[in-house]
Amino acid sequence: MMAASLSGSVTSFVAAHGLVAIFALMLVDAVFPAGSELVMVYGGALATGAIAGSGIGAFGHVVAAGWQGYLTAALAGTIGYLVGAVLGWLIGVYGGRPLLERHGSLLHLGPDRLERADRWFERRGDSAVLIGRVTPFVRSFVSIPAGAARMPLGRYVLLTLVGSAAWAFALAAVGWGVGASYRRFHSTFDVVSAAVVLVVVAAGVVLFIRARREASLGNA
Repeated sequence: MMAASLSGSVTSFVAAHGLVAIFALMLVDAVFPAGSELVMVYGGALATGAIAGSGIGAFGHVVAAGWQGYLTAALAGTIGYLVGAVLGWLIGVYGGRPLLERHGSLLHLGPDRLERADRWFERRGDSAVLIGRVTPFVRSFVSIPAGAARMPLGRYVLLTLVGSAAWAFALAAVGWGVGASYRRFHSTFDVVSAAVVLVVVAAGVVLFIRARREASLGNA
């Protein structure tokens, strides 16, 4: 029920606000999980025009249903995520190590893991960002540590752009395929949407429990 409720909230927000909702939710997802999988899948489905009947748009302007709608939805997700990722990087740069030491448990980064993360970014900064951007849930916890590790902005932006574009375009394509047959398979789409949210929530709960457990052991 909770997964269905979250799924319904996300899809309703995207349906009501179109490209603005996709941009905003993907921006948030760059620093904290906001259901980017569901956002992009549903955005791609809306772009077909099969759900709302008129494609997807923003500020009263609707993009024609078809490849233009798909391209616009995918770009909105890509750009929104990139903006959020840069903001997260800036938080890491100016908040730095003290920020992660105080609130690292929320990012699944205890003291030991924080040190390993520092070494990881030093040795494998490029792959850490690129692979992280296409890994469910993990992708939301790359931006701030990358900034704290002082990863060069230009390289960080390029890697994030590649990873976020691959993620957004691929998931929007899935939504496009589902949305084209939405009238016949809408119940299947609802099940898929709920499953996506359930997986993301379950992963978050597991990581949160592990972080709390590590924090308790560290304080013992």
